[in-house]
Amino acid sequence: MLPEIFLNEEQKSLRHEVRKFVKNEVPRQLLLDMDEDKIQYPREYVENLGRHNLIGLRFPKKYGGRGLNWVAEVAALEEISVLGAALGCAYSMPSIVGEAINTFGAEEQKQKYLPPIIKGEIISAEALTEPRGGSDFFGATTKAVRQGDKYILNGQKRFVVGAEGADLFAVYCVTNPDAKPHKRISMILVERDMGVRVEHVYGLMGTRGGGTGRIIFKDVEVPVENIVGAEGAGALIFNQMMIPERMTSAGGSLGSARSALEIATRYTNRRAAFGRKIRKFQSVSNMIAQGITQLDAARAIVYGAAMTVDQGLPHRRMVSEAKRFATDASWEIVNMAMRAMGGIAYTNVYPIERYVRDARLVQIWTGTNEVMDQIIQHEYYEEVLSEKDGARDSEADAKDAAVQGEKIYTDDDMWDGWE
Repeated sequence: MLPEIFLNEEQKSLRHEVRKFVKNEVPRQLLLDMDEDKIQYPREYVENLGRHNLIGLRFPKKYGGRGLNWVAEVAALEEISVLGAALGCAYSMPSIVGEAINTFGAEEQKQKYLPPIIKGEIISAEALTEPRGGSDFFGATTKAVRQGDKYILNGQKRFVVGAEGADLFAVYCVTNPDAKPHKRISMILVERDMGVRVEHVYGLMGTRGGGTGRIIFKDVEVPVENIVGAEGAGALIFNQMMIPERMTSAGGSLGSARSALEIATRYTNRRAAFGRKIRKFQSVSNMIAQGITQLDAARAIVYGAAMTVDQGLPHRRMVSEAKRFATDASWEIVNMAMRAMGGIAYTNVYPIERYVRDARLVQIWTGTNEVMDQIIQHEYYEEVLSEKDGARDSEADAKDAAVQGEKIYTDDDMWDGWE
């Protein structure tokens, strides 16, 4: 199994611990009730994770975390996410919001919020997207105006996971509308009872039961000490937050893809047609082969990205690649599982149809995969064109590489060297 080469004994022990929790502590009825929108937010599940000290694995022990790294969290995420994207997201949100508090927050904020988040006593949510914003983060219009020792917050956010259920919101808002885009925005921690109003809870195709909705701030008063970092630090925080947002999406995709593939593998080994198991038909067995190859490739890139972050190396491209590749691979794998199993996988006799519905959203949230492509290509152009690695110039390894007048890139090159 590929992850074995990435994990040390402590990380393997954690994986076993999470696997045991998933098997014994999460009732099947919870998954069913969430998918039928009978439960709007799985608070008891998060509280139970906290009791088992499985939240906030990467955060310092003095706040209740375990002081682990991203490789460990990915191992945990794969196990958690066999439960589906909704419970995987509920597990990941403390890692996302906690990242901002732990990295940029004042010590008072860390002491006040991190321990109860890690214990599962406070449910946290991130309020980023706006109705007209989408991927246009710097086009945010939610405003926080300082008046004495308070900010007065007005605006709205949509697609907030935990809009119905969260106690604490990490809200990106404009604090200096006249500044340059990267200096306009700040992050403020807003408690629900300060006046956050849920305007609408969305009906989703998949990942149901996470209380995803639109929230409204109408003259909400927030203490000045709840600003994270400093005024205008929103862009810096956002850039850091993209690590947990995208790594949790990538790591979680491994779990749902693995579960769907295992279900399809067992089914095709049991189901018989034309006098033999359907795994004996090449078209079916090839699907399984392609699925496990994609899954192992996704694992390799996700764990590689985790190691890159853990070692403090430049990681923006790798994290974006991990999110894009793993979520796309998951989409392909769960659909392949459905094809291999046939019509029965399109029913609720198996959870494959739920995995398919979940997988589509994960390609969209935390930055669409089209946005990931833009980041990847930008970072790679920068790397190659900087020519800092001292590698061989293979472009010159052609017979006529130096022939004058053949390498023409612009109109000006047409006349270079002519008299």
